[in-house]
Amino acid sequence: MSLLVVGSVALDSVETPFGKAENALGGSAVYISMAASYFAAPVRVVAVVGGDFPKKYVRLLEERAIDLDGLKVVDHAKTFRWGGRYHYDLNVRDSLYTELNAFEHFDPVIPEGYRKSSYVCLGNIHPALQRKVLGQIDGPRLVIGDTMNYWIENTADELQKTLKVMDVLIVNDSEARLLTREPNLVKAAKAIIAMGPTIVIIKKGEHGALLVTKETIFSAPAYPLETIYDPTGAGDSFAGGFAGWLAKTDDLSPENLKRAVIYGSSLASFCVERFSVERLRDLTFLEIKDRYRSFMSLSHFDDGV
Repeated sequence: MSLLVVGSVALDSVETPFGKAENALGGSAVYISMAASYFAAPVRVVAVVGGDFPKKYVRLLEERAIDLDGLKVVDHAKTFRWGGRYHYDLNVRDSLYTELNAFEHFDPVIPEGYRKSSYVCLGNIHPALQRKVLGQIDGPRLVIGDTMNYWIENTADELQKTLKVMDVLIVNDSEARLLTREPNLVKAAKAIIAMGPTIVIIKKGEHGALLVTKETIFSAPAYPLETIYDPTGAGDSFAGGFAGWLAKTDDLSPENLKRAVIYGSSLASFCVERFSVERLRDLTFLEIKDRYRSFMSLSHFDDGV
C-alpha cells in the first residue's frame, strides 16, 4: 500500500562525543521515508528544500526508490539547517542553531498522484499544516502523526483540532506528560486517546516504547546497543519503520500493531549506529529481520512450569 510522508528535509551539523558530521542529510521526512522504504512501496515525500540542496542527497533518496515528485525546490532560498551537540548522556543535547530558511514558509501542496495515498505519516510540522495536508487526501486508511513541545505549548488549540483527525499519535514521554499534565504514561496515553487518536505510542528512549489502544497495552524493550554514534532521527526512523510495516501488511490488528512497534524500534536502533542516514541507506532485509528477532528474544522467557 502507498505511504505519504510530509515533513522537513534538512542539512544537519551534529557533534557527539564520538565524532561529528557537517551538512549531513536530515529532517523528519528523510528519516521517516528511508526507514519506511524497506517495507512500503511507493513511499511518497512532500517537503521543501532550497537551491543549495545537494544533488547527491536527491540521488541517495532515489536509490531507496522514494518518490520525490512532491519535493519542492525554492531556488532563491536555502535549505533548512540545524546544528546540535550531544553530551555523553546522549539524551541531553544543545541546539547550536536553527535556520528554517525555505522551511519557514512551507505550505504543503499534495500532488494529484499522491492524493489517494492509503497511509499518511505527518512529521513534526505545525498542526494547522498537518490538517491542511489531510484536507487534500482522499479518505486515507490510517493517519499517523507526530508533534513536539513547541506545538503543545504554543499552538494548543490547533493541536487539539488536529488530534481529532489523527488515528495514531507518536510522541516521547516528556511530550505525552506535557500534553496531558499526567505523570503516569499509561494514564497519559489514555488521556490522549480521549482527545481523538485511537492508537498512542509513547517513545521512552533507552527504555523502549509503549503502545496503548482502548483494548491493548504493549511495552516494547529497547535494544541494548554497545555503540551509539548519533541519536538524531531515531524517533522519526521509529515512525517510518512503524508506518512502513503497516503499509506493507495493510493489517491493523492488535498483534500486527505490536509487530509494527518492534519493526519501528529495529529501524531506530540501526539509525543511531552511524551519523545521519548512513546506516539506513545500506541495510538488508535480513539484517532488519535478525534485529526484529533479537527484540523478540529480549522479552521471551520460559516460565519453567
